[in-house]
Amino acid sequence: MLELSHVFTASVDIGAPLDLGPVSTGRRRIVPITGGSVSGPRLTARILPGGADWQIVRADGTAEVVARYTLQAEDGTFISVVNKGIRRGPPDVLARLAAGETVDPALYYFRASPVFGVSPGPHGWLAENIFVATGERHEKQVIIKVFVLS
Repeated sequence: MLELSHVFTASVDIGAPLDLGPVSTGRRRIVPITGGSVSGPRLTARILPGGADWQIVRADGTAEVVARYTLQAEDGTFISVVNKGIRRGPPDVLARLAAGETVDPALYYFRASPVFGVSPGPHGWLAENIFVATGERHEKQVIIKVFVLS
């Protein structure tokens, strides 16, 4: 039987998107990750500045996201994150999100599957499991709730 258990919630601070324009599969955007925090039953950490969310926005407004960033756990351990996902919804809802509005996350689909890179030790379990996540887009922050699949 498959079960999900909440691991942590990440509050990811973001900067203004950089719009690179059209590419073969859609419109390329890069959203800088400027910091943030992670807290939950299995991990507490800070999000280091310097990451980014590389997006392809399809013609229908669906965003394919690939976020790469680094966490530093309370004990000093560095943890790399690659979080791939999809954000889609009705055109009017996506337009509101693009305008920076906070929209009820029940009105759109935002799911991802993070993969963690970490050295063996107390956080090694992050590299040994499968995770899924939900997302909420806000004007200057993305909230990611991460669950481990058991």
